[in-house]
Amino acid sequence: MTVHVRSVTPGNCPALVLNADFRPLSYYPLSIWCWQDAIKAVFLDRVNILSEYDTLVRSPSFEMRLPSVVSLKSYVKPTRFPAFTRFNVFLRDRFTCQYCGQREDLTFDHVVPRSKGGFTTWENVVAACSDCNLKKADMLPAVARMWPATKPYQPTVHDLHQNGRLFPPNYLHESWMDYLYWDSELEE
Repeated sequence: MTVHVRSVTPGNCPALVLNADFRPLSYYPLSIWCWQDAIKAVFLDRVNILSEYDTLVRSPSFEMRLPSVVSLKSYVKPTRFPAFTRFNVFLRDRFTCQYCGQREDLTFDHVVPRSKGGFTTWENVVAACSDCNLKKADMLPAVARMWPATKPYQPTVHDLHQNGRLFPPNYLHESWMDYLYWDSELEE
């Protein structure tokens, strides 16, 4: 086990949560727990501590370092297909408007509008900036002369993990790097 020195408050010490096979449960957003949830999982014997901060928490009868990286003791089988959510649509489309390529002020658009019989499904919804969404309105792509850059599809969890690696979160503690594979070179 490694110990990482860090003189901060417990509130700034999230724990990276890994599955029992030591893979992150998700890449974006990373599976992290606040320090209270991490300690609770330790006491309930649901996780193994792989790395710790140097920050201590104390009670009158107990003292421990805060976990930095934990792995679940029981394997959680990932689902093959992720939930259909706004965030997952944005992640599938790499946080990019599928009509103009802009990355700000995103919403989502029904390629075939609901008023024209379109459904709210993976295969009919794309990320779109507000300007393009307003411009396309309730028109079909051929009428609006606006086609998505990538045909919408139902992504796998693997697809979203791959895309998530392109958008690392703002906080990555150095103790997490051995368990994340964004920039690591594979040994031959």
